[in-house]
Amino acid sequence: MKLLIILFATFILALLGTKLFQGGWNLLFSGNLGMAVFIVFTGFAHFKFQKGMAMMIPDFIPAKMFWVYATGIIEIAAGIGLMIPSLRETTAILLIIFYVLVFIANINSSRKNINLFKGDYTGPGMTYLYKERLPMQIILIAWTWYFGIYLH
Repeated sequence: MKLLIILFATFILALLGTKLFQGGWNLLFSGNLGMAVFIVFTGFAHFKFQKGMAMMIPDFIPAKMFWVYATGIIEIAAGIGLMIPSLRETTAILLIIFYVLVFIANINSSRKNINLFKGDYTGPGMTYLYKERLPMQIILIAWTWYFGIYLH
């Protein structure tokens, strides 16, 4: 849930900035900027914590490091796409699909007690999945739908 601080803090700062500099609250811009900063931040994490990220991927999927780097690039591209009005809705739809697919890796990670940051098996397990990751995934999907599709 600590990652959600990035999302909410960026959103609030952007809202305050649009009110101050544009004279009004720009929810569309602020919501998408919040998600863009969040997803770019997590995208760069794929390059810092690649061992732990690779461990999260189910065993039947080959070329794990390829997928770690590819999904990191996809996340960074999604952050950019959310900020381009003509790409926003398509990016949001694809990002929601991506969040659902990533949740599968989170289930695998929790079942194996993977510690993403250390790249070992000292993670919090299924408790993390139900208490933190599932609620966060729901928030991310709802946020992306609301700001990327509904308000679009």
